[in-house]
Amino acid sequence: MKINLIAYGVAREILSGSEIAIDINEGTSIESLKTTLLEKYPDFAKLQYLKLAVNEDYQEDNYVIHSHDEIVIIPPVSGG
Repeated sequence: MKINLIAYGVAREILSGSEIAIDINEGTSIESLKTTLLEKYPDFAKLQYLKLAVNEDYQEDNYVIHSHDEIVIIPPVSGG
């Protein structure tokens, strides 16, 4: 199935855009999606962590993604 990923901050720079479409298998978890992102975009490995929000809520790695889900990549944020 095809899903859309929305990216902010450094994640947008890594993906070279604020939104991309990616193909995943039915039953893919957040953890599996993170692995796929690391394989396709090795620069994500440079980040301390990578959080994903699904439908405006942070989700644990075991959450199973559905075709209608809106997924947002939330990179680490620094303040000052």
